[in-house]
Formats: sequence, C-alpha cells, structure tokens
Amino acid sequence: MEKMLTGCAHTLKKCRMVSVLTGAGISAESGISTFRGKGGLWEKYDPEDLATIDGFNRDPERFWRWFDERRIEVSRAEPNPAHLALAEMEKHFELFAVITQNIDGLHAAARSSLIIELHGNIWRVRCTRDNELSENRDIPLREIPPRCYCGAILRPDVVLFGEPLDPATLNRAYILSETCNAMLVVGTSAVVYPAAHLPLIAKRAGAYIIEVNPEVTPLTPICDFSFREKASVILPELKRLLE
Repeated sequence: MEKMLTGCAHTLKKCRMVSVLTGAGISAESGISTFRGKGGLWEKYDPEDLATIDGFNRDPERFWRWFDERRIEVSRAEPNPAHLALAEMEKHFELFAVITQNIDGLHAAARSSLIIELHGNIWRVRCTRDNELSENRDIPLREIPPRCYCGAILRPDVVLFGEPLDPATLNRAYILSETCNAMLVVGTSAVVYPAAHLPLIAKRAGAYIIEVNPEVTPLTPICDFSFREKASVILPELKRLLE
C-alpha cells in the first residue's frame, strides 16, 4: 500500500490540474446514510414515493417529513479527515476542483474552494412558483411543508429522480473532466449517470484515474491507481506525501 501511495503521489506531483469526483462513500464516513447498498436508505424506503418529483408533487407534506429527517442527520455530521485532506491538497495544484454527487455541503464546510454540486444542496430551497432560491438551515423545519414568503410551497434545491441535472452545472463538470491531468474518484459506486461518465471522459482525454473505494467498482479496471480502503485513511496519507 505504501509503495502504491508513493507512486500515486509522484504521479500527482506532475499534474497541474486535478479534478475529484466524490460520492456517498466519503460522507458515510461522517455518519451520513447512503442510499444504495447494504443498509442504505432504499432498503427502508421506497424511492418512488420519497425521492421523485412525482412523489413530491403528490404529497409534499409526506416528502418533507422524510426530507426533514435527512436534514437533521446531515446537521449532526462534520467533515471527516478525507474532506479535510482534499481541502488541503488543493494548494499543491494550479487548479483543484471537487465535483460531488453529495448534497450535504461537507466539502464547503471543509473549506474546499472550487466545488461543483451535481445534485444540489440540502440547505437550499426553491420556490415552486417563481423558482427563487434561498437558504434554509432550520433544524427541524418550522413548518411542513415549508413555504415561501409568497405563500407557495418550497422544494429542496436537489435533483430528484425523474429530473435532469442542471445543464450549466453538468457542463462545468464535463469541462473539468476533459481538462484535468488527473481525476480522483472517491467513494462512488460509479453506476449513477451522468456522474459515472465523468471519469471516462477524463480517461479518454489522457488523465490519470485514481480510485479510492473499499469496494471494486465498474471503474476499477481502467484506473491507474485503485485503493481498496476508506477515503479517511488514504487521502490524509496522500496529502502528506504531497508535502
């Protein structure tokens, strides 16, 4: 492991531009429940009822009671050593971007500078009447469903099943994938598209692909380095070797 870490750090030192793709695995180490896999939320709840735009429109009160539980859980979480290591690693590169599938805001809490939130942010809400965005950090929510000052129901500013990703946000992620010299892929199952396509774009453009995941993923065969360990173990060591 130490030899591979040293080799990986040596490779990264040759890079000017690094992009990072993070998934639920990095936040799970901060105590946030994952959705897929053993023990994931979808073993307990039906995503068709609780994570789709149709489910929201059908019963916004039920949706928000479930989503309020998620917000309470996230409010208790802190950035773990993996989040903190990524924030500290950025000083070694001309450009260091974190592209995340997570909605918890932990990369921002860790002080990463350039963050692309593919699926939105749990602390932002959007008016269903005029699309106006605002922040809401009430824990628990003061009313369910929460309402805009105009009286319309608010919805979370996150991508629900059945909705496309924001085109501008996705385009930024594509550009950062096409232009990076290396991409770190951390804690993602690499099965949810279009996010899972980003490492493939980077690879085709000639970037090194570095995977950190306790489990083998569909991406593993094309990786230049693949670490079967938790991100909170690998990333602090990688950061140390870059010093």
